[in-house]
Amino acid sequence: MTNEKTMNRWLVVPGAILIQLCLGAIYAWSVFTPALKDAGWTKMETQIVFAVGLAVFAVVMVWAGKKLGSWGPRKLTIASGLVLGAGYALAGLTGGTNFWSLLLLIGVVGGAGIGIGYVVPIAVGMRWFPDKKGLITGLAVAGFGFGAMGWVKLAGSWGHLIADLGLSTTFIIYGIAFAALVVTGGFFMVFPPEGWLPEGYTPPVAGTAGSDEAVGVSGVGILRTYQFKLIFLTFVFSAGAGLMSIGLMKLYPMEALQGAGYSAAEASAISGTAMAVFFSLANGVGRIAWGMMSDLMGRKASIIIMTATQGLCVIAFPTMAQSELVLYVGAAFIGFNFGGNFALFPTMTADIFGAKNVGQNYPFVFLAYGAGGIGGPILGGFLGDMGNFPMAFTTCGVLCLVGAVLTWHCNALNAQEHELTGIKAISKRLSPPSSGAVDK
Repeated sequence: MTNEKTMNRWLVVPGAILIQLCLGAIYAWSVFTPALKDAGWTKMETQIVFAVGLAVFAVVMVWAGKKLGSWGPRKLTIASGLVLGAGYALAGLTGGTNFWSLLLLIGVVGGAGIGIGYVVPIAVGMRWFPDKKGLITGLAVAGFGFGAMGWVKLAGSWGHLIADLGLSTTFIIYGIAFAALVVTGGFFMVFPPEGWLPEGYTPPVAGTAGSDEAVGVSGVGILRTYQFKLIFLTFVFSAGAGLMSIGLMKLYPMEALQGAGYSAAEASAISGTAMAVFFSLANGVGRIAWGMMSDLMGRKASIIIMTATQGLCVIAFPTMAQSELVLYVGAAFIGFNFGGNFALFPTMTADIFGAKNVGQNYPFVFLAYGAGGIGGPILGGFLGDMGNFPMAFTTCGVLCLVGAVLTWHCNALNAQEHELTGIKAISKRLSPPSSGAVDK
């Protein structure tokens, strides 16, 4: 179908990146914690706000997915920007250092703002780019990964906002910026006209992988499918390994490097570089690269390769962490694969359950991120207190390998379903008319 008034679909890309750059500010929380500790906060209190923000983000995303159809992507995005911006701005206006205020305004309100908007660029991008679902999703979520670095640097070593203006003013500035940028990006968040297709693109046959309807279930209905359960568990294992590694990327390499003969100062500097530079950059690049690769080799094959190689690398990481250069390679590799989760699982959801329903379906899959975010870091901390960090990495690595097997099994189940669908369709065409039919 052609439509002369149809928007240039590439305008969706900068809009999506602009939105996700702001929503990714949740990963910049660590830049505020030193000032909060100076204000009398405990380490636990700083992490509670962050954890609540992540939990609210994941839960509200399910609600937002249900509202995407009735509200529309533009209104939902504008609401996201206003809620997120209000949370940070009000946190600054209330002083910027009260624990209960920040827990409510940044943890709950800010987390809700992120959850309202996160799925919109993914859902809109897939509708405009059915021929490049992996690439467009990777570009959108890369903004979320890279955004954290920009906001950290602006508040810290580049912009010196916290040092020069104080914590409360920084929160206000960020709140205004988040609202303005997300709302601006939201103007490009519209679905294409019904029936619109890119020139030269032939959609998959209805009912097959990658089609709009695919297996024909959406919302809560996907929870009853084997595919959802297998995807969910794989995402839990893969995200859990990455999030555990994030939590230990500074702490464990310091211990391993000092055991290998490095001084405490050298170990601290090297492990900090591994996390802030190699892991962070590879995390953003991995989202784009895995998205592009999945368009070429398929989503399931990409997830199998990603989780299998991640498992092997995480198992080997305790040894890799004992040498500076090898540590950088390990940190980059884990970050690269961790970023791939956020490009591959949305597109995998779309391939199996339909691109048209990804806004409703992916939030349920994304709850796996919240489960992994609890299980992985807690496992790492528990075994670390027992003096056995390597066992934490080994356990998470083995679970990633299990995830690769689960994804392969999901592939086999899906192939069987499509084969049965084809057999039923042929049988229906070949079957004689029922006794009530009338020949004409």
